[in-house]
This record gives sequence, C-alpha cells and structure tokens, in this order.
Amino acid sequence: MAEIAQRLARLEERLARIEERLGIAAGGAAEPFAAFGSSSATPQATPAKPQHRTEDVVRRDSNRGAGEQAVVSSTITNLLGWAGATALVLAAAYLIRLAIESGWLTPARQVGLAVLGGLILIGAGLALRQRDRRYASLLPAGGVVILFLSIYGAHLYYHLIPPGVAGSAVIVVCLASLWLCRVFNSDLYALFAIIGSYSAPFLLPSLRGTLTDLIIYFTAWSVAFSLYSIWVGKRHIYLVALYLALIGFDLLWRQHAAGAWVAAIGFQTVHLVIFVACAGVFSIKHRSPLTTDTALLHLPALLIFYLLQYLVLDKYAPGLAPWIAAASAVFLLLCYLAAKAVMRKALPGGHFLVSAYAALVLFHAGYLESVPSAWAPWVAFALVPLVAAYGLLRRNLSVVGQPVWFAIGAIFLINYLRIILKLDHHEVPAYEWLVLLYAAEFYAAYYFLRRERGLDGLYFPVILGGHISAMAAAVHLLDGRFAVSLVWGLLALACLGISLWKRDKVLGQSSLLVFAASVGKVLLYDLSSATPVVRIGSLLVLGVTLYLGGWLYQKVNAIAEGEAA
Repeated sequence: MAEIAQRLARLEERLARIEERLGIAAGGAAEPFAAFGSSSATPQATPAKPQHRTEDVVRRDSNRGAGEQAVVSSTITNLLGWAGATALVLAAAYLIRLAIESGWLTPARQVGLAVLGGLILIGAGLALRQRDRRYASLLPAGGVVILFLSIYGAHLYYHLIPPGVAGSAVIVVCLASLWLCRVFNSDLYALFAIIGSYSAPFLLPSLRGTLTDLIIYFTAWSVAFSLYSIWVGKRHIYLVALYLALIGFDLLWRQHAAGAWVAAIGFQTVHLVIFVACAGVFSIKHRSPLTTDTALLHLPALLIFYLLQYLVLDKYAPGLAPWIAAASAVFLLLCYLAAKAVMRKALPGGHFLVSAYAALVLFHAGYLESVPSAWAPWVAFALVPLVAAYGLLRRNLSVVGQPVWFAIGAIFLINYLRIILKLDHHEVPAYEWLVLLYAAEFYAAYYFLRRERGLDGLYFPVILGGHISAMAAAVHLLDGRFAVSLVWGLLALACLGISLWKRDKVLGQSSLLVFAASVGKVLLYDLSSATPVVRIGSLLVLGVTLYLGGWLYQKVNAIAEGEAA
C-alpha cells in the first residue's frame, strides 16, 4: 500500500505541475488520492494546488471592468456637470428676461446682476476645487461666458460703457481665463480666452482703430498665447491662436483697409516667424520634437499662411509672389536645421512639415506659376535627375521627403502624358529629342533603382514607363507601320537579351508588354487598309520576334526558377 500511495502522490505532483503550466485551477481529484494514502503506514504530504494564475486572470478581469465602469461614470458626471452649468446660465438669462418684461430691472441692473452671477460662479468653482477640481471647473467656465456676454451686451446693445472700457474689460476677462486655465488645468479656459480676444475687434470697433493698432493688438495676443502655450506645455493653444489670428486679421483687413497690402504681408510674415519660433522653442524647452502626427496638426496653419499671403501678392505684386513664397520655404528650412542642430537628434515631424511646405511651393509657385508652358516638359525632365542626384550624394533618396517626391512625381507625370499624347507638342522646343530623352530617363532611373534597397515596388512601373516612352517615340518619329513594328520587336528582344545578360527577371517579364502591344498593333492596325506587302512584312516581323522572344523567355524563366530554388 505504501508503494501505491507513493506512486499516486508522484502522479498528483506531476498533474499539479501540468495544471500550473496550463493555468488551470486544480480540481478536487487530488483529495481521494490523499485520503487513500493516509491509511498507509507512511503517509505522503499532498502538494499545494497552484492558484496564482487563476487569481491573476480574475484580477485582470476585475481591473478591466473597474476601468470601464470608471469611464462610464466620468462621462455621466461630466454630462451632468455641463448640464447643470448650462442650466444656471439659462436660469440667469430667463431671470433677466422676466425682470425686463416686469419693468423693474433696468439695463444697468441687468448687466450688473449678470456680472455678479458670473463672479459668483467663478468664486464657487474656486471654493470647491479642493474637493473635485475637474468637476468644479465647470462652474467658472459658465461664469467666464456670462462675463463675456455681459461686456458685449453692455457696450453693443445698451451703450452703458465706452469702447475703451469694454476693450479693457475683455482683456481682463481673457487674462482671468488664462489664470483659471492654470488653476484648474483645463484647456477650456484657454479656448475661451483665445476666442474672446480675437473676436473682440469684430464686436468692439474701437479695438480696431487704425490698421497699425489692429496689427499690434493681434500680434500682442499671438505672442502672449505662444508664451503661455510654452509655459503650460500644450501645443494646441498656440495653434488655435495662430489660426484665428491669420483668418481674423485677413477678414478685417479686406473689409476696412484692403488697399494696405504691404501691412498685410508684414503681419502675415510676422506671424509666420511667431509660429515657427514658438514651435521650435516649445520642442527644445520640453525636449518634445514634433512627431509626424503632431506635424499634421501644424500643416493647416502653414497652408492658411501660404494661401492668404499668395492671394495678396498675386493681386498687388504678382512678380514677387513666387520669390517670396520660395523665401518663406527657405526660412522654414533654416529654422528646422537650427532646431535639429540644437536638439542633436532626428526630427521626423519637422522634416515632414518642411518637406510638405516645400512641395507646395515647388508645385504651385515654382511650376504652375513660374514655368512657361513651352518649357514645362523640359523642366520636368531635368527636375527628376537633379533631385535624385542630390539624394544619391546624401546617400538617401528620401532626404528631401516624401511630399517633395510626390510633387516632383506629379510634375513629371503631367508632362510625361503631354509628351506621350503629343498635347501642344508644336510649342515645345526640340520635341523630337525630348520624347527619346524621357525614355532614356526612365531606363536610367530603373538602373539606379535596382541598386537601391527597399524600392522593389517601383521597379515594374518605372521600366514600363520607359517601354511606353520608347514605343511612343517610335510612333512619333518614324514613318510607316512596318518600321514601327520592327522597332517595337527589337525593343522586346533587347529587353530579353539584357535580362539574360544581367540576370534581371523584372526586365525580362516587362518585355511581355511590348510583345502584347506589337501583337495588338499588327492585328488591329497594320493588317487593316494595308497593302499585301506591308501585311506580309508586318506578319513576318511579328512571327520572328515572337518566336525568338519565346525562346529567350524560357531562359528568363530558368533564371527566375534558379533564384527561387
């Protein structure tokens, strides 16, 4: 019996280890074994059953459920809080309306009570912030809204306060909103301050004054919000401020001083400097460089700046517009290089931002606005090797950024189609040479791409572009169907021969396009309305090239199979 008990104990121990590895709770099967062994002369201790894995699973499920419950609870709490603050604001509005209809509340008392109500809400929120700061912040938010409405109502509707007092009151409330933003750590107050400060000139004409006064007012707030954003470490504050500054000033300038375009250009340029300086100082101070996702939030500000400034320049100084646009791109690049030198690390977000802006300037100001139509195909032809040569010298073709390559690709594709389809080709100088040079450029690009790693997806499109260019050159430059068919057949055979020589299966497979085009041309074009001699010649050329092509393509397949093996 002792021997049987020992064996059962060992089995039980092995089963416990298996359960531990599988994370399965031990069942009650071990107890009968223990009871059976206890009747023997040498009882064996039963190993402890592992329970920690099951407890971890239960704990994780419990934590997950608690987290979800906390999110739901927080959402409900915020909804109730906002609803309560909104109800208080509405209650104050209806109380004022009732008092007006009753005749016992004069305009001055209305405004006074509204201001008092706003201050009470702010005071109540400050008093309750020690208990629940986030929830208590909802009351001062409603108070700030009431104060803004009171100021605008007192000046615009009741004329109780002069413009200077109204403007000063708006500034005080904006500064108080920034202070509340810091106290409650809530971006809502910063948003109120930004909207209140930049909307004030629309509602308070005295703040506009002269155009110089308006420039000073907007610039001062932009600098203030930028510094505050750096201080609290939140980028979206200066982003929202700069959006509203650029758009708000442009609307006011066009309405009240549209002729002063030099001042508008100066304002826009100053705000570009503020924008770039703030973004750079923020990254350096907080050791937080722009990521690609964050850069996407900054890109609309640059696009707004470029659009507004170019529209002004194109109307009043069209000759300067492309040059100033290029200068802004150079300025942005220099700021990026300076930030990179200071931080001594890669800045992917900044690189993307500069590249995207440079791509916009290159395509719009550089190509669409500056290049004559007759020379556009030549510019597109020269642009690709120049940028590629720069990338090869830096040993990184992506050094200029994907947006710039996208812009260059768009420029090249537009003119490539123009050359292939012979659109307005009579105005293009040396068109006959250019159509051949495009084919040569595609083949050269394929040669260099084969030497670069990670660009496999470009091989086939590039080599096909070269074949199409070469076939189009034969159609445009040669007379006679037979000559064109002969050149196409020789091109396909040359591709197969070079692919065998260089052991390049992509080049060999691309020859199938040329063969297919040759067959289609002969059957659909050469044999229709042609003399018997031309038909015979075309079929002979087609048959010989197809037969030789099939023989060579077998060898290309053998290369591909050998590499796969």
